[in-house]
Amino acid sequence: MSSGKLAAQAGHAFLDAFLQSHERDPPTATSYLGDGHGTKIALVAPTLDKLLWAYEQAQIHDIPCALITDSGHIHPPHFDGSPVITALGIGPITRDRIKFLTKHFALVR
Repeated sequence: MSSGKLAAQAGHAFLDAFLQSHERDPPTATSYLGDGHGTKIALVAPTLDKLLWAYEQAQIHDIPCALITDSGHIHPPHFDGSPVITALGIGPITRDRIKFLTKHFALVR
């Protein structure tokens, strides 16, 4: 996907995960905002299965997360208007609590 599409999907993922965190654990979300908007990292999943594995792990460990499905957009070659999972937002969460998961993915380049 193009860098612009990637940025938009990452934005959706971050916002949805953050809002979920704010509903479930307001002090953590407030602390995240108080730290200068916190740290964000963008990682790439090599396959859809690996992305879904990360989503499952976040749920198992009670980590706020949001799976993003893009639908209705046409952006060849990957987007033909059919729903497609594009991103996973996780957190806010401390590095120590997420390290077990992030070590399986590479930084977006």
